[in-house]
This record gives sequence, C-alpha cells and structure tokens, in this order.
Amino acid sequence: ESVLVRFKGKMQPGITLRDLVHAIPLYGIKQGLLTVEKKGKINEFSGRILEIEGLEHLTVEQAFELSDASAERSAAGCTINLSEESVAEYLRSNIVMLRWMISEGYGDPRTLERRAQAMEAWLENPSLMRADSDADYAHVIEIDLADIKEPIVCCPNDPDDVKPLSEVAGRQIDEVFIGSCMTNIGHFRAAGKLLEAAGQVIPTRLWVAPPTKMDELQLKEEGFYSLYAAAGARTEMPGCSLCMGNQARIAPNSTAVSTSTRNFPNRLGQGADVFLASAELAAIASVLGKLPTVEEYMGYANQI
Repeated sequence: ESVLVRFKGKMQPGITLRDLVHAIPLYGIKQGLLTVEKKGKINEFSGRILEIEGLEHLTVEQAFELSDASAERSAAGCTINLSEESVAEYLRSNIVMLRWMISEGYGDPRTLERRAQAMEAWLENPSLMRADSDADYAHVIEIDLADIKEPIVCCPNDPDDVKPLSEVAGRQIDEVFIGSCMTNIGHFRAAGKLLEAAGQVIPTRLWVAPPTKMDELQLKEEGFYSLYAAAGARTEMPGCSLCMGNQARIAPNSTAVSTSTRNFPNRLGQGADVFLASAELAAIASVLGKLPTVEEYMGYANQI
C-alpha cells in the first residue's frame, strides 16, 4: 500500500521545495503517522511507496529533491505526478547531453545512442503512468500550501524532528554546508545571490560542493565561484562531500546548517548538532551566524 501526499494551492513567498520536503514529516506527525520519540516509534511511511500529487509543474530536477528525501521517511520508493511537458523537457535535455557525450568520447557510444533513441521514441508517443481515480491508500496526507508560511527545518540530529523556523530561530551556527543530491544548480545560484547581497565576509565556515562537475563548470562560467570566494566560502570537489562525512568533516561539537539528506549523530562531524534546511536558509544562516527569525529570512529571501 502507498501513502499519498496531496499538495494543493499556491506556494507562499519565501517558501522553497525543501520546505515542502520537510512538510511531509511535519504533517505526518500531526496526523499521528510519525513520531520522533524512538521508544514505541511510529513510522507509517516505512516500507510503503510515497506517492506525491499536486506539484505537476515541477521540473524533473526539482522533483528529485522530493523523491530523494523519501529515503529519510524509510519509504520503499517514491512517485511524483508530473506533467508530460516536464518529463519531455527533461528527456530533450538528456538527448542533447547524450549526443554531446558521444561526440566527446564518453563511454560506449552504442549504449548512449540506444538511450537517446529510446527517449526520442517516447517523445513521439508520450505516455505517463497515473494512479487510478479510485485507488486505495494506506494513508492520505493533504497539505494546503497556503498554510506553509515559514521555512521548516529538521532539528539535530534526526530528520524526523521537524519544526517551523520560528521555533528554533536564534540558534548560533558555526558551519554551513550547501551540497548533496538534494541540491541542483539553482540552489547554488540562489546562495550566491544571497552572499552577494550581504556584501561581507561571512562569520561562519561555509562549505560549497556542487553535486556534479558540470554544475561546477557552469557556476564558474556564470561568476558564482567569485561570489563564494569573496564571501570567504570554501569550495569543495563536486560530489557527496560532507553529506557522507567521508570526504570532509565539520568541526567536532559545532552547530551547523546543512542541505544534505540526513543529519544522524556524528555523520557530518563528531558530536556536531546539524539542522537540515534549504540552500536559501543555509546561506542566510551563514551570513548571520545564526538561524534567522522569519522576518530576517524573508528580508533576505525577497532579494532573490
């Protein structure tokens, strides 16, 4: 059986997809489908398929942010109802990339060409799987986007311990990590714009690690690496970086904001307290050296 999460309405100003990711466990807690307390733990997402509806306009890259986080719910898998145009746009982009890879000598050209041709065949006759109108679900979670008016964060050190920003604002932040498979190039552009708007060397240690070399190259060409350097950020080799905790580590017993997938004890740093948040909130925390109030957050967010 599946757990259906149905979003409705319009996203409010300053709210990001990462906040919607965290809204799922928040509303699960409200409905008694999830508990933070380990003793007698309840997790109705565990082993089930997480089906998400109501965000058909998302790009496929944006949808990954929601689907990747299904692992933190211990779900067996995740589906997201997207428009045919969103999927078609993604496939057209992939076809261009695959043909470029062939021209540059990457991998087996026959395998890459077969993939490109399969995508072209789908584009000629597009069809997507949809849930039956009378489908039964183990649970249904309805989330009205009009009710999400402030960022939602995961508190140290449990991705199920979700709270609105207003409940944790003011906490001192020593380190910030922007990276992992939960990010795409747009997040790094937004972070760069926020650092540029601040116009200062930040008081925290900020780690920036794009997930791919292609993103790194594009960000360099667009001048964002210059903005990171001006703010005093530390740019890491593309990849998992701090998210896995095996390429770099934050300082022991520090407090951090991270865009990574999970914040289990000692994962990013020994004895560290790690909040999970959007790239936008992470960048603002790096500038202020603390978790902002909702008003401070909105003041910065309105600039991008």
